[in-house]
Amino acid sequence: MDNLSDTLKKLKITAVDKTEDSLEGCLDCLLQALAQNNTETSEKIQASGILQLFASLLTPQSSCKAKVANIIAEVAKNDEGRSAVDQAGGAQIVIDHLRSLCSITDPANEKLLTVFCGMLMNYSNENDSLQAQLINMGVIPTLVKLLGIHCQNAALTEMCLVAFGNLAELESSKEQFASTNIAEELVKLFKKQIEHDKREMIFEVLAPLAENDAIKLQLVEAGLVECLLEIVQQKVDSDKEDDITELKTGSDLMVLLLLGDESMQKLFEGGKGSVFQRVLSWIPSNNHQLQLAGALAIANFARNDANCIHMVDNGIVEKLMDLLDRHVEDGNVTVQHAALSALRNLAIPVINKAKMLSAGVTEAVLKFLKSEMPPVQFKLLGTLRMLIDAQAEAAEQLGKNVKLVERLVEWCEAKDHAGVMGESNRLLSALIRHSKSKDVIKTIVQSGGIKHLVTMATSEHVIMQNEALVALALIAALELECLHKEVQDLAFLDVVSKLRSHENKSVAQQASLTEQRLTVES
Repeated sequence: MDNLSDTLKKLKITAVDKTEDSLEGCLDCLLQALAQNNTETSEKIQASGILQLFASLLTPQSSCKAKVANIIAEVAKNDEGRSAVDQAGGAQIVIDHLRSLCSITDPANEKLLTVFCGMLMNYSNENDSLQAQLINMGVIPTLVKLLGIHCQNAALTEMCLVAFGNLAELESSKEQFASTNIAEELVKLFKKQIEHDKREMIFEVLAPLAENDAIKLQLVEAGLVECLLEIVQQKVDSDKEDDITELKTGSDLMVLLLLGDESMQKLFEGGKGSVFQRVLSWIPSNNHQLQLAGALAIANFARNDANCIHMVDNGIVEKLMDLLDRHVEDGNVTVQHAALSALRNLAIPVINKAKMLSAGVTEAVLKFLKSEMPPVQFKLLGTLRMLIDAQAEAAEQLGKNVKLVERLVEWCEAKDHAGVMGESNRLLSALIRHSKSKDVIKTIVQSGGIKHLVTMATSEHVIMQNEALVALALIAALELECLHKEVQDLAFLDVVSKLRSHENKSVAQQASLTEQRLTVES
């Protein structure tokens, strides 16, 4: 390392004099030292202050700029090095050179571009503040342009993808990416790839980018969905690990694209779209990953009333029930969750409720009442609550189901799972509100459900407070005797009295009505 110190001293002198032969020799020594011990050499370079002089060695006329850029790239391989490069103006250096070089396609220039891309790749790795700085300086449009021009250069392409992957994790990058033709370039690149590793690299960029709705639509318009469907078709019967991974990644990305409203509607095409039809064919598949992706896709398509009505009228409910039936005993929890999510969404339009009840959805859903998995419990409860909304007969039938009510009361105490606890309370209330049945009230009272409705009346959520108060008022009107002991033990009138002064008018009014009902009936 004494030689290294001498080299750095000599380099400082020659950097000022710009003696080409001496510079080349010093730079070669530094590169060799970095290759042998990157960490220690990098620290010495940082301490020497030579990085500040390197900008002057990166002029267009300099014959050693590739070696200088290589040294900077090596120093930028760790956090301390990145900070030192940043202080030496690294961001401006790399962006200026990428912009000036990206349109030139001769081999010597591409070699130099590769060096600066490597510098950018290291510089932008695992450092949010430096990534944000690069984004603010406009590196993304430059990189996208570079990818388009040099897409035949494998090394440059890979470096661009790594840099995209680094930058795409930042939310602030999405708007810039959306303003470029990144979707078109990535899909064009994806279509050319046959190697698993190369496709995986592109997937790693696509996944974070596809979280942005504008980019979702751009990817759909660029033809990514057709690529993904082709992958599914090619890999579905394979038992190779790489193929199974690619099938999962491809189908997951497909589902992600459907989370955007515009991209989802474009692919639905009024229920006639080829993509929608292909997704339907995944549900009866024997492949769990495809079953999962198919059910999640249907849940995403079922985000507006028109789509839901079309799908119910065209037999999707029966397909989902068949899928659930295949997963009752020791079934796949993620598939159960996805299928229940789809049924819940489909049950939202009023016109669908009676059709789904007639199809036997409640019976299919109740088979999972014994599930101990909170995600499944949560979707089960939500599906039942949607189905009985304004459906008195169904609400009464379910409300008299002792096993169901006892399970609801149990889940009302699931403090470790707030979602399950909240949905259980809401379903208890809904059974009373929609059935207006004395038998339902008796079942809930005998199962110990009243205390949970009283607690629900003090929830921080206004909608839950209202639902609880309406249910309790109905109990007072229909079965006051059942309520008397419960409300006395729980000091319920005190709770209602406090709610009369609630800041939300609807809660205050409902509390007053409930108190009047209880007082009059008493």
